[in-house]
Parts: sequence; C-alpha cells; structure tokens
Amino acid sequence: MGTTGVTMERQIPLLDLRAQHQQIREEVLAELVRVIDSQRFILGEAVEKLEQAIADYCCTRFAIGCGSGSDAVFLALRALEIQPGDEVLTTPYTFFATVGSICLAGATPVFVDVEETTYNMNMDQAVELLARRPKIRAVIPIHLFGGCADMDPLCACAKDRGIAIIEDAAQSIGAEYKGRRAGSMGDIGCFSFFPSKNLGGYGEGGMVVTNDAALAERLRALRVHGSRRKYYHDLIGVNSRLDTLQAAVLKVKLKYLDGWSAGRARNADIYRRMFEDLRVPAGLPRAAVYQTRHIYNQFTIREARRDQLQAHLKSQGIGSEIYYPLPLHLQACFAYLGYKEGDFPISERLAKESLSLPIFPELTRDDLEYICQAVDSFYHPSQN
Repeated sequence: MGTTGVTMERQIPLLDLRAQHQQIREEVLAELVRVIDSQRFILGEAVEKLEQAIADYCCTRFAIGCGSGSDAVFLALRALEIQPGDEVLTTPYTFFATVGSICLAGATPVFVDVEETTYNMNMDQAVELLARRPKIRAVIPIHLFGGCADMDPLCACAKDRGIAIIEDAAQSIGAEYKGRRAGSMGDIGCFSFFPSKNLGGYGEGGMVVTNDAALAERLRALRVHGSRRKYYHDLIGVNSRLDTLQAAVLKVKLKYLDGWSAGRARNADIYRRMFEDLRVPAGLPRAAVYQTRHIYNQFTIREARRDQLQAHLKSQGIGSEIYYPLPLHLQACFAYLGYKEGDFPISERLAKESLSLPIFPELTRDDLEYICQAVDSFYHPSQN
C-alpha cells in the first residue's frame, strides 16, 4: 500500500460508463446504424437475437424483452395471474420497483426481513411465513447487489404449496447459486438493463426468462397489449416492448459481460485484502458458500457513521451511493400496510449503515489503493 497523500485533485466516480463505452464504441455505432438503416425500430431481428442470447446465457428455454426491469416484474405477476386479494412475499430492503409492481398488479405485498450477511431474503423467516399465510400466491426473492438468495429451501417450500417464484435478478445477470444461473431457478426471472447495471443499455430495457412455454407465450402477448395477433386481444396487457436500438447495444455488450463481471469480482477481492491489511473496521461484503458466482453489481460496506464516511469520501473526490436509505415498509406510500419501525430490524440497520463504493471493472489498482487509503484515513486520521 502506497503512502501518497489524498487530495481533491483526483476524481473517482461511483461508475464511469464512458470508460466502458470507449472499449466498444465502434461496434455499438455499427449496430445502431444497421438498425437505423433498416428502419425497423419495434421488436424485429435484433430483439429476437438478443432474446435467444440471453436465454442461452441464463440457461433458460425462453427470454422475452420488455421495456424495463420494473415492467419485467409486473409482467411476471400478470402472467402468473396474480390479482387483487392475493399476497406476494418479498423483502423491504430493495429498490421500490419490486413492491411497486406488486401493488400495480393489485396484490398486497407481505414482507420478511433479510439476512445480516447477504442482504437477501431470510429463508427461515420466509418458510415460516408461507406456512401461516395461505393468501400468499407468489414469492419474489431479490438477488441483491449481484449475489443470489438461498433458493433451495424456498423452492422446496413453494413447490409443496403451489406458490410461484419470481426471481428479481435485476442486479444479478450471470450470478450463480450452486452453479445455477440467476433467473433459471424460479418460474420466471426478471432482469433490468438500466445503464448502471452490469449489462446496461443506453436507456431503459428489461427481460423476463422462463423455462415454461405457456408462460413465455403469455408474456409475449402481455408486452404488446395482450395481443397474440394484431388488433385481437385475448388478455389485458401493456405496451412494454424492448426497444430495438437498445437490443442492438445490449447484444454487443453481452459479449463482454463475463470479462466485466470478472473484473468486478477481482476488484472486490482487492478491496477485501487492502481493507484487512489496513485493519479498516468497516463491515465488508462476503459471498455465501452457495453464491458460487457473485457479480458485484455493487460493493457495499457497512459503517455506523455512514453519512460521515460518505461525506469524507466526497471530500476526497470519491463517489459512493446509499442503497437504500429508507426500507420499503417505512415508505409513506406503503403506510396502509400497517408496518412500523422495528418490524424488520436488519433491513432498517442496513438502510442506516450501508454504503456502496466504486467497483466498475475499469478501475485500476492505483484507483483502488487511493479509495482504500481514503477510507482508512476516516478511521485512522492520525496515521494519514
């Protein structure tokens, strides 16, 4: 570890998409020109090719492109015929879209807390809740920050009760659970191509994957207003088609995804080694044994003085982000559910302590050393 002083002259953002873009710029522009010259901007060959490539990548039979990761969850709920009166189990420590989609489908969200180490669904609590709430018709485990939830106990319990599983893998494309790909273990898997994701487009985009041919057929219809043939509507669907230009971009980027994910995992290992050498007391993320491939969409540490640490890093020119500052059961729009502070203590603690550091694969070792030195100077100011 070097001893160079930390100054504001240096700027390291949370994510630098320009560095990624420079690697693939000419390939992407060529594909965009091809789509523009074809003048086919809705679905078509580019979307079909991406869907097949994503299905192959996720080890599923089918993939259906849609407008966003939020739409992916909503379409999954609609395809499974989740409706008013039904309950859907998920966790409160996540992005709003998961629970918002449950509500838009007319169902009632039911929460269970997360694990202290993985930040994912506490499966012991989930199994116990499924046994005593017969209105639960679906479960949405969230593979948060790039690591899979513990799926085997959930799948066994859900199968026994005829409960559907929708994997929210928006942050975890390519992540693995005991060698199985995220999105391939439940009834439907949902992905987001928001620009900040490991596989991000140049705008909005999403994908649903499944091994069930009947569900795939319903999903294809639901994304085009419930129409299986033009102007004839068997279902009430929405307009949620993956943009053809985005599909062209994503098909190029998919070729590089494994290399980028490996770079993130490498950076996570470097962070851990450096922080341990410096004896930095922040809580560090560690993959569970069953998370056989973690893709580190985020590298999230924990610190009781989180806000002060974030301000300190900002003063050193280092970007960071808080995922998520208020758990969903305490959001104003979900007050009607009747939850209160203290109901999910681990989710609430994570909301107060978590801070995500830069982890993008283009970071150099010198960048990582600089960040670790800055974090160390927060804990040991007299030594820096």
